Amino acid sequence: MSDATSSAVLELVRDAADVYRDDPTASRALKGYALRLEEPLRVAVAGMVKAGKSTLLNAIIGEQIAPTDAGECTRIVTWYRYGDTPRVTLHPTVGKPRALSVARVDGQLTFDLGTTRAEDVKRLVVHWPVKSLREFTLIDTPGIASLSEDVSVRSTRFLTPETSPSGADAIVYVMRHLHAADLNFLRSFRDNTVGEAGTVNALAVLSRADEIGAGRIDSLLSARDIAERYRRDDSLRALALGVVPLAGLLAQSARDLRQTEFAALVELARLDRNERERLMISVDRFVRFTDVTTVSSEARVALLNRFGLFGIRLAMVLIRSGVTDSTALAHELARRSGLNELLNLVSAHFQGRAALLKSRAAIIGVEALLRARPRVGTERLAASLERIQANAHEFRELRMLATVRTSGLGLAASLAAEAERLIGGQGVTPQRRLGLADEAPDAQLRESAMTHLRRWRALAEDPLTDRATAEICHVVVRSCEALLAAHVKGSAGRVTARLVLGPEPPSRPGEHTHD
Repeated sequence: MSDATSSAVLELVRDAADVYRDDPTASRALKGYALRLEEPLRVAVAGMVKAGKSTLLNAIIGEQIAPTDAGECTRIVTWYRYGDTPRVTLHPTVGKPRALSVARVDGQLTFDLGTTRAEDVKRLVVHWPVKSLREFTLIDTPGIASLSEDVSVRSTRFLTPETSPSGADAIVYVMRHLHAADLNFLRSFRDNTVGEAGTVNALAVLSRADEIGAGRIDSLLSARDIAERYRRDDSLRALALGVVPLAGLLAQSARDLRQTEFAALVELARLDRNERERLMISVDRFVRFTDVTTVSSEARVALLNRFGLFGIRLAMVLIRSGVTDSTALAHELARRSGLNELLNLVSAHFQGRAALLKSRAAIIGVEALLRARPRVGTERLAASLERIQANAHEFRELRMLATVRTSGLGLAASLAAEAERLIGGQGVTPQRRLGLADEAPDAQLRESAMTHLRRWRALAEDPLTDRATAEICHVVVRSCEALLAAHVKGSAGRVTARLVLGPEPPSRPGEHTHD
C-alpha cells in the first residue's frame, strides 16, 4: 500500500479524534484504530469446535503454547503477541488486568485462571519470544456453532461485531468439512462496507487432512483433491482466497520433534518389511504388537498422540528413503503436512497486504462512527473518507477482486484469470502478480510487467472494447504501472506514463466517480 494512502488514513483517524474529543466512547475507539495502524497485523484462527484451531496455531508459532484440550482456556479469546520475556495477562470483563502463573506440563503451556471463571474473562494476552509473532499477532478464538451459546457468542462478538470493525484484520478459518455453518460464518465475516472486498482477508484450511484417508500414506493427496473442489466451489470462492489441506497434528509435532521420538521412529523404520506392515495395520495393532520392537507400548502411544498413524507412516518412509537426522526429518514432515503452503499463502495474501488490511479496518470503524454519531464537522470527515476510497488504487483492486470472485468480470476465462492475478488475487508480490517464480530476476520482472502493460493498455484503447471492459482494463493497467514504478527495483528502459485527464475510471461496470 502506498505511503500516501496510509498517511491519509492515519490523518483521517486523527481528524476524527479531534472532532469527537468530548465523546469518551468515540475517543476510545479512535485511539484504538490509531494504535492498530501501528501494530502488527491481527490474524485470527477460527472454526467450529474441535476443528483443530489451537493445534494449527501451535504449528504456526512453532511451540505448544495454545491449549488444545477442552479446558476453560479454550473458551476464551486469546491473543499471542511477541514479547522479550514470556508472560500471560488476564483481562477481566470487570476490573484491572492481572498476570497469570504459567507452567509447562508434558511440554505444553498451561494457564491457571485461579478463581476467575472463563465467562468473566474478556481476553488473555500471551507474550512469547518467538520470531513469527514479530510479523503478526495471532488470535485463538472459541469454537463457533458450539453447544454452549456463550462460547459461540464470544467468537462472533469479537470477529463479527455489528457496529464496529472486526477485531481481526484477517482470518484463517479451520474446517474439517465444508458445512453450512462454515459458509454462514464466513459470509458474516466478509464486510462489504469498504471496497466490497471481504474475500481478500480470509483463507480456509481443510484440517485433519490425514484423517480423510484413514491415515494412509496417500491421505494428503485425497485431501488435496477435496480442497481443490472446495476452492472451485462458487459459494466458498467468494468468501476465501484459497483452501489449504493440512495435517495439523503432524504440523504441530514436526515443529518440535524430540530426539527420543526420532530414535523410536528410526527403530520402527528399520524393522523387516513384513513386521513393519503387520505393526501398521491398525492403531490397536500398533500399540499392542510387542514382539517385534524394543520401543515400548507407552512410547508408541505417545507417538500416536503426537503424530497420528499417518505421521508415523510418513516418518518411516522418509527415514527409509535416506533422512538421517531429526532436523531434516522435522523439516520434511512440516513441509509434507501442508504447513509450508499455508505459511506461504499467509505471507503472500496477509503480510503483503498488512498496511491495506489495517487501513481498511480503520476506515470501517470511522465510517461506522460517522453513521452512528453524526455531529458538526463530520461532513468534512465523510468527504475525506470518500476521497480516500475513490482515489486509492489499492481499494480499486479490492473492489475488482471481489467482483471477480462473485459476479465475474464478463471477460474470456483466460483474460479474467490474468486480470485476477495482476490485481493481487494470487498474492501481492511482483512475482505472484506476474505469475513468475519467486526467485525471478529483476530483468525478467521488468520484461513481464511491460508485456502485460502493453497488452492491457492496447485492449483498453481498442475502439471495439466496450466501456465496462475498458474500465476493467484501466485498473489492470494501473496495477502494471505500479509494478514498474514501485515494486520492480532498478527498472531499466523508458516507461511511458499515462496522463489521466479527469477522474480515474471506476473499477466496476456501471460505477462512476464524480468531480
